[in-house]
Amino acid sequence: MILMRTLIMMSVLMIGAGGAIAEPITILDQRERTVTLEGEAERVVTIPIPAASMFMAVDGSADRLVGMHQLSKAAIKGYILERFFPEALKIPSDITGKGFSFVPNVEELLKLEPDLVFQWGHLNDDIIDPIVNAGLNVALIKIGQEAFTRRWLEIMGTVLGKEEKAAEMIAWRDDVQAMLKTETDKIAPADRPRVLYFMNYLSELRVAGGKSYNNFYIDLAGGQNVANELGMFAVVGVEQIIAWDPEVILLNGFEAKLSPEDVYNNPLLADLSAVKNRRVYKMPLGGYRWDPPNQESPLTWLWLSMVLHPETFDWGLAERIDESYQKIYGQGVTEADVDNILRLDMNATAAHYEIFAPN
Repeated sequence: MILMRTLIMMSVLMIGAGGAIAEPITILDQRERTVTLEGEAERVVTIPIPAASMFMAVDGSADRLVGMHQLSKAAIKGYILERFFPEALKIPSDITGKGFSFVPNVEELLKLEPDLVFQWGHLNDDIIDPIVNAGLNVALIKIGQEAFTRRWLEIMGTVLGKEEKAAEMIAWRDDVQAMLKTETDKIAPADRPRVLYFMNYLSELRVAGGKSYNNFYIDLAGGQNVANELGMFAVVGVEQIIAWDPEVILLNGFEAKLSPEDVYNNPLLADLSAVKNRRVYKMPLGGYRWDPPNQESPLTWLWLSMVLHPETFDWGLAERIDESYQKIYGQGVTEADVDNILRLDMNATAAHYEIFAPN
């Protein structure tokens, strides 16, 4: 099978009247490893959860994605990306274990015959070595810094031959970040709400620390992360949360059954400022969950600045979502789509959330 695929790939690489072979593509991944492909990637597997939707966004289709993490597919099924790329639901997602497992199922990976596998580069080598030892090309990516996310786009643009699209997406991030920073830099420290992001809530109380991507955009949006002194993510006790007394609580998009009501109805958290003032918000989910880094992150930043400072910022978010989606996916959104993306149902009773309701 592998020999046959090699012969097919050699035929595909013959292009033009002269039958010239496509030029090899070489990238430097985020562990400074050199990865060389015979040409544009035609069969790609993404293990990092945000990577699948970003890959499809850069490519403008799901045609070259042949495998993804099961939590990547969970953010597609029933959401707007299913409408944009319905074929994505047929892509295998049994390439790792359940939940937040990134341990590769090498047998399933080999069946997919990928040109390239994306894997996390900031975790232990035991999730990387089995893929490399199987003879597959692996590109490692990291999380935690916005600069890392821009590099994801560059790498994906290069292996797909979509450098211009990736550059446009990066320029959009640059523009929104610069614009928002100019405005939120004017906010005095005392006027920045105390914010807590729950990476897990139902299973354990796991929060985002100072080295997380969440910390980056909480600061950019004009807030202060109460768990800033912790690392990437950390499990904490109720006593610590009470001591922090967050004024705003953000709930992850990974625990599908988690809603603000779970926090409001927790008697142990009843005295928190965020609970008493109804400032608990479920993170939006568009082409992907808005809490981790993804292709739509500038919309996350703008949304959160409005949540934290509803009387100061009004970015016309519905219009921005539509314009951004047309550029990213080539498709616009309806009013109902925006309501679903911003989770108007779950967040309806939260303080000031009416600013996102249709006029």
